Amino acid sequence: MTDPRTIIIEPVLSEKTYALLAANKYTFRVHEQATKVQIRQAIEQQFGVRVRDVRTAWVKPKPKRRGLYAGHRRRWKKAIVTLHPEDSIELFEGQASD
Repeated sequence: MTDPRTIIIEPVLSEKTYALLAANKYTFRVHEQATKVQIRQAIEQQFGVRVRDVRTAWVKPKPKRRGLYAGHRRRWKKAIVTLHPEDSIELFEGQASD
């Protein structure tokens, strides 16, 4: 699991993540077995930025119903990455103006 594309699955786009952009923090959905060091290296390689801090959290599964049948979504791991004040990721910046 050394390829950055397997570690970083997708960016998380929500109101909360757009609020974190003011503090230069970016949120990503990451592989369940990825460590903080691997996440840091993947972000630095893929986007060419300097990472200051990586915080990870597990997102709990939400209960779902489909008629009579009950189940739940899968849990997933997210990483909140703090960048150096001079760096930014354009992937988020282009959509923050909406």
